[in-house]
Amino acid sequence: METTAISVATIMTNHHRECDGYFSDMEGAISSGGWEVAQNSWELFNGNTLNHFASEEEILFSAFEEATGSAQGPTMVMRMEHEQMRSLLQNLQQAVESRDAEQALGVADTLMIMMQQHNMKEEQMLYPMIDRSLPDTDSVMARMKLEA
Repeated sequence: METTAISVATIMTNHHRECDGYFSDMEGAISSGGWEVAQNSWELFNGNTLNHFASEEEILFSAFEEATGSAQGPTMVMRMEHEQMRSLLQNLQQAVESRDAEQALGVADTLMIMMQQHNMKEEQMLYPMIDRSLPDTDSVMARMKLEA
């Protein structure tokens, strides 16, 4: 029985879109003053985003670095951007918890711009590089615990 390798680019891009959906739901709820929905959407967005970062850093990027023999380059940049986004996530959490719509929407705008740029780099460059470099993407993706 022949199996087809799981495309890192497809799976991870789909997970980006799922996180984007939670983010959009949260932002819409904040704008309309629906703080319970905003809080629930925030929790889904934050949890999935942090899990996504951890899965990339601990499993996917590590496997890529091992396969290529280098921890420099794109994975190093992605890790730095994850740290910057984690800081924004903390600021956004404080704004959502205090129900400060102006602050929450301001931080959300900054975070959205950063996420769009970050995701484009991963989707157009890094993920295809990983798909080409890893001999067994199936086992790597199976170890990642991405929740939807």
